[in-house]
Amino acid sequence: MSESSDGARAWPNWTREPLVHFLAAGALVFALFAWRGEEVDPASRVIDIDRAVQADLSLRFERTLGRAPTDAELDQQIERYVRDEVLYREALRLGFDQGDAVVRRRLASKMDLAASARAEAATPSDETLRAWYEANAERYAGAVSYSFDQLYFESESAAQSSIASLTSSIDWSANGETISLPASTDGMPAREVDTRFGELFLAELAKLDPGDGWQGPLRSGFGWHVVRLRARTSAAAPDFAEVRGQVLNDWRSETIASRKDAAYDLLRSAYTVEIAE
Repeated sequence: MSESSDGARAWPNWTREPLVHFLAAGALVFALFAWRGEEVDPASRVIDIDRAVQADLSLRFERTLGRAPTDAELDQQIERYVRDEVLYREALRLGFDQGDAVVRRRLASKMDLAASARAEAATPSDETLRAWYEANAERYAGAVSYSFDQLYFESESAAQSSIASLTSSIDWSANGETISLPASTDGMPAREVDTRFGELFLAELAKLDPGDGWQGPLRSGFGWHVVRLRARTSAAAPDFAEVRGQVLNDWRSETIASRKDAAYDLLRSAYTVEIAE
């Protein structure tokens, strides 16, 4: 392998990100003007409507109406562009962008979009999507159901102390305190568990390992529970081909989010934050 290819391979992956290239180019331009002793004037009185600007205006018109603009319509688009540019530059000159939370949030959103643009346009291979699907198969599986026994207690300490006696207890249902919840369930869907016992209880129940022993205490909106999880079942995940479109959308959403986080972490590392006490 040549020396040049070894050198290229040595660069870390983040150096190939478009956002990094954008920031590096901006830094070079700034350095060039600083070296020449010139400053960029954000309130320049010259508005250059070159061929590229005209082509962009024409393309936007065509995407909106499905046809190319006439000469008169293009003139209207140019005049609208000039109007917006004049008002934008005057707003900058007057400092309207300073201290404006809406402008600040919009610019921050544009930076996020710049970081995620590549992922939005990416077309991953089936191998990439299939690997992602297999790593996240639980997202696409059918509804989970639970078979369990439970005893209710008002206090955590009472629930905790009951576990040891329940291990050797023959008639476990004689323990616990009265509540209008089923003591035993067989194949209760997770949605129903959520409705009857609450989201907090379901989240804790999902963490338990099925078996013969009593576990807990688990918190619910009513109080505390000790639980014997006899079974947890879920329908098998569908074939990859059946959910490929959903997998693609999920992969893209997660990739966009991770790229935004990575881009922010890169930018954030260049700042020192001082918080007054």
